[in-house]
Amino acid sequence: MARNNSRGGYQDPENGNDGWLDDTGYEDQEGYYDEEYYDDSYYDDYDSQEAQPSGRRTSSGRAASGRSSGRSTSSRSSSSRRTSSRGNGSYRNSGRRTSSSGNRNRKKKSSASGAVIATVALIVIMGAIFGIKLFLDKYSYSKEKADLTQVFTVTDDGTVPITWNNEISDKRALKQGDTYYLDIDTVHDALNERFYYGHINSDDTTGEILYSLPTETESIDIGSSSLTTSSGTEDLGYTAAIVSGDTVYLALPFIQHFTNFDYSVCSDPDRLVITSDYTTSVTTATINRDTQVRTSGGIKSSIMEEVASGDTVTVLEQMDTWSKVATKEGIIGYVENKRLDNVTDAVPTAPTNYTEPEYTTHQLGEKVNCAFHMVMSAAAAENTLSSDMAQTKTVNVIAPTVFWVHDMQGDITDHSSAAYVSAAHDMGLKVWAVVDNINDPDLSDKGDFLEYADTRANCISQIMQSVQNCGYDGVNVDLELVPEENGEDYIQFIRELSIACRNAGITLSVDNYPAYEFNGYYHLKEQGVFVDYVIIMGYDEHYAGDTEAGSVSSISYVKEGIQMALDRVDKSKVINAIPFYTRVWMTTNGQLTSENIGMNQIDEVLAKHNMTATWDEDSGQNYAETTEDGTYYQVWIEDNQSIQLKLDAMTAADLAGVAEWKLEFDTADVWDVIANYMNS
Repeated sequence: MARNNSRGGYQDPENGNDGWLDDTGYEDQEGYYDEEYYDDSYYDDYDSQEAQPSGRRTSSGRAASGRSSGRSTSSRSSSSRRTSSRGNGSYRNSGRRTSSSGNRNRKKKSSASGAVIATVALIVIMGAIFGIKLFLDKYSYSKEKADLTQVFTVTDDGTVPITWNNEISDKRALKQGDTYYLDIDTVHDALNERFYYGHINSDDTTGEILYSLPTETESIDIGSSSLTTSSGTEDLGYTAAIVSGDTVYLALPFIQHFTNFDYSVCSDPDRLVITSDYTTSVTTATINRDTQVRTSGGIKSSIMEEVASGDTVTVLEQMDTWSKVATKEGIIGYVENKRLDNVTDAVPTAPTNYTEPEYTTHQLGEKVNCAFHMVMSAAAAENTLSSDMAQTKTVNVIAPTVFWVHDMQGDITDHSSAAYVSAAHDMGLKVWAVVDNINDPDLSDKGDFLEYADTRANCISQIMQSVQNCGYDGVNVDLELVPEENGEDYIQFIRELSIACRNAGITLSVDNYPAYEFNGYYHLKEQGVFVDYVIIMGYDEHYAGDTEAGSVSSISYVKEGIQMALDRVDKSKVINAIPFYTRVWMTTNGQLTSENIGMNQIDEVLAKHNMTATWDEDSGQNYAETTEDGTYYQVWIEDNQSIQLKLDAMTAADLAGVAEWKLEFDTADVWDVIANYMNS
């Protein structure tokens, strides 16, 4: 085969050049190859490969035939021609060089093909990236951080948020320097109601905090760090109490001085974590791998806190794949269930930084039967004791009303008589002197004398002096109609009086209304700590001046009063008082009035108005009514039947005893049912 010197193509000695190659290249495949693509070196390489051994690939990419290429310089057999198809045409051996225009056209097609491939590849890559993004958007964990200042509602008013017993509280602490304070109302409601804020007297503009213990009351002035005790003073190293505006605040370490609870300080943002509930079982779990606490149960929710493997969390709520938890940092959020191990339930162990002292009691050691004795003077008391006790049975305590609070300075009108006490002792009775605020006509305000430490101390001093002089065995407190604003003053008076009685070795009992919510400021539960007996006045369900006629002491009212007391006070301290009286209700021209009468007068009233009594199941009493001269009369009767039902309720509740208001109103037969109760 001979190379054409014109670069137009190859000539075939056998077939010539017609119909296959001409000076411009392939006839049917014009422009397939570009001149610039195949230069002279291509042909040089091609010629040189004709002498290479068989089995080797030439630079053009064709395989040898096992011998020489079979080509010669003089001829080329038709059988050695290679054909190739492209499109709908065919051509001979593709190794021959094309014309310049053919080469250019071939390069354009190659470039276009490469562009298409690149475009397709780019689309595939972009699609893959987009698919990966979609996958990550759906299945990857968000790294966004929650704004804890919004979670905890951080403000710039000097207060910090609190996570309290694994809940973000609506209460806030006041921060001053490095000390945190809680307002005294929050302390009373959630931690310890025994802290008392008051003033020594009307000249005291600073105020003080008092804390009563079994045998003493410790005190500290507002703004001070010096605590005064019976042993002297103690420097606490911090300001224990402050006043901001009209609000009293107590320092957390000062509260801990008398109260067992835990608290910790956290930062970013500044906040407190308080634990004070050590009676309710909680669920805890261990984190098994470093993870995050999130704002909600989902991997796309924001991160509130990073928690490490081994950390303990409190599980508040368990769902299918997530759990609501509380961390030691006070964060309330969500963790995947697969990150929780060792899920257990247990009651938290209370701290023991404060040891509660024992508030010892001075009780009778037997069931109490206390008869109240209305005393208007010492002489009258001495003269009536024997006659008023004549028909009683099993009474072991008599309680004469000898101490009448007289004025707001705490002075008392004292009707005490040593002879009366001696005579009662001769009858085998204990004598509990009653102090009340309802008998002296000069005392207009029933709670003012309780407001200041000095006036309370004055009243207690006079009581205890008379106790010592006359030999009383105990004191009974009957302070009624105390305004709610004096509620804290009232319970502090009870605490302080209890210390005096305990130190003197005598019994303290306190009379109370049934513990309905509107009477809550009498602090029945706190009384149950300090006093020896809590007496529930199971009467005056309907009272003088009431707008509705009804029973003085229905059985449902008595049972409810007993139960409310037992909800707050141990049964060994609860006495229920029963009435020896009732009320006759009269309605005339739509106007309701009533008259108080003793049990011993009921038969007379029924006969006077020609009324017949019948049993009323609802009230647990005999009931009578009539209309006479335009007046409608109603009476719910107290007698041995109604008293028996009340005593049965007291037996069922296993109370400490019974009290009766009052001697002089009783009948002989009622003492028989009371004696059965006492001896049961």
